[in-house]
Amino acid sequence: MSSGLYSGFSDVAKQAMMQPQESMLEVKSRKDKLYIGIPKEISFQENRIALTPLSVALLVNNGHDIIMESNAGQAANFSDKDYSEQGAQIVYDSKQVYEAADIIIKIAPPTLKEVELMKPGQILISTLQLSTLKGDCLQAMINKKITALSFEHLQDEGGSLTVIRAMSEIVGATSILIAAEYLSNVFDGKGLMLGGITGVPPTEIVILGAGTVGEYAARTAISLGAEVKVFDPSIYKLRRLQNNIGTRVFTSVVQPIVLEKAITTCDVAIGAMRAEDGRSPCIISESTVSRMKPNSVVIDVSIDQGGNFETSEVTNHTNPVFRKYDVIHYCVPNIASRVARTATYALTNIFTPILLDIGEHGGLKNVIWQKAGVRNAVYIYQGHLTNKHIGDRFNIPSKDLDLLIVSHR
Repeated sequence: MSSGLYSGFSDVAKQAMMQPQESMLEVKSRKDKLYIGIPKEISFQENRIALTPLSVALLVNNGHDIIMESNAGQAANFSDKDYSEQGAQIVYDSKQVYEAADIIIKIAPPTLKEVELMKPGQILISTLQLSTLKGDCLQAMINKKITALSFEHLQDEGGSLTVIRAMSEIVGATSILIAAEYLSNVFDGKGLMLGGITGVPPTEIVILGAGTVGEYAARTAISLGAEVKVFDPSIYKLRRLQNNIGTRVFTSVVQPIVLEKAITTCDVAIGAMRAEDGRSPCIISESTVSRMKPNSVVIDVSIDQGGNFETSEVTNHTNPVFRKYDVIHYCVPNIASRVARTATYALTNIFTPILLDIGEHGGLKNVIWQKAGVRNAVYIYQGHLTNKHIGDRFNIPSKDLDLLIVSHR
């Protein structure tokens, strides 16, 4: 190009005009790079995805490779273009994802078909869902010497279950918004607004359980102006909820007479009482539900563990409600998938640092050794079952994870 075109410009300006208009962000080159695979979820109505496009960009810029099945993020409103622009490789067959990746990260637990696609020695990060775990699927992972981590058991620095906490916050707040929908005329409800206005008494909401779900349900209901009553057998949990919310709210231990009176007079009842292991406590009988006010709303968040109401039956996002004794029952077990994009942002904030740590520390083995929160999530290590509860359930011998890591160091 003729230099005469640049006459009258300073040397700095000339150099600037001759620079390329776009330049690629430098990507680290590393020998310990991770090959992370994200297959499309095949589980019914699972809309979440483990990583957002910006998290993919962060991992790629740290020298790692991401391979994704086409439309893996579509249900959470992330397009293939969003991911490919951040450096992810998009493929159109889940088999390619499983064959190429060293680490598979997904939401739902793997099916037997998906385990068959996995290659020996692969790392799997997903949910475990003990209630639906199949013995043949577990044995298939053991045979392939998979190392498997469950989301449910990941702990943060404070020792709390970080994914459970995040999803519980979402479910608690969302359950109140769902209740508001089904109280309205749009869904043939009572035609009530959640929370009163001047001169009109507020709606009454009873929350069973003072855990994270109960706390965030109470926060949301109070902020919308509803009258809230919280029941839990634990005084400690009730006191903690009271302190965390920062305002006085009706709390009570589970006294049958007091609870029954509250349930039969309320507009919305939310079941958020869970069990550590096994079935959630069923504390509201069918006869109590039959005496609830017509068009009242029951939202049983604990339905994945059996439910807190005797009348509860599992529903889904397509047909979320049914009526029994003229009471509207909402019993969808996967409420977080209703707000999949928000849930994905919450999940990616947890998983991305773990994946970066695996790369920085030279492999998962070193991260497990150094971080107790990640170690707590391991239930299969290189084909050895390390979770005693699962071993007892399926009659499979389990081994101590700490000893396994030491012997492989």
